Amino acid sequence: MINKKWDIILEEEMKKDYFKKLGIFVKQEYKTKIIYPPYKNVFDSLRFTDYDDVKVVILGQDPYHGEGEAHGLCFSVKEGVSKPPSLSNIIKELNTDLNIKRESSDLTDWAKQGVLLLNSIMTVEKDKPLSHKNKGWEIFTDSIIKALNERKEPVIFILWGSYARSKKEYITNKHHIIESVHPSPLSASRGFFGSKPFSQANKILGKDKINW
Repeated sequence: MINKKWDIILEEEMKKDYFKKLGIFVKQEYKTKIIYPPYKNVFDSLRFTDYDDVKVVILGQDPYHGEGEAHGLCFSVKEGVSKPPSLSNIIKELNTDLNIKRESSDLTDWAKQGVLLLNSIMTVEKDKPLSHKNKGWEIFTDSIIKALNERKEPVIFILWGSYARSKKEYITNKHHIIESVHPSPLSASRGFFGSKPFSQANKILGKDKINW
């Protein structure tokens, strides 16, 4: 079980052959290698933010691949783990944008407020970024984006970097898109810093704004 509404929406998707093959692959990987996030946390993005509760989607590519970092929410790490550079830059931009000095690196509080922190690829082998690319996860998470696109209530999609922005093809103009380059140190200074994604989202949300 993921979450009541997501279970209903994704029921048919999870019966498809590609998803069954993905499940076999992932289980074997967890048995034989070090895989992140912990198995019990793979679907936490959907558990914490059910379909009807989604206000904002932040889309990542695949989980952090360092020891103890990934826990099922994109860009988030548990307390006590060093902040990866992308997360440090997100927190820096949050401070610049809304003058919020966020101490916590665990973004679970965002998820509980309606921010779906979704990685397009939901698992990764230790120290091997994109090791679970093209195994079926992208098909599954694209179906999540498409399901959210079908919602009557508008959703805000925050798309950082070319990979996330490639998902715009699944999003119709009744929804809102906030986009920029990726918060990675390789690109943050070329348009992520100063992009003000958090205040943009809250302006759209109005009284339902997120406490970032």
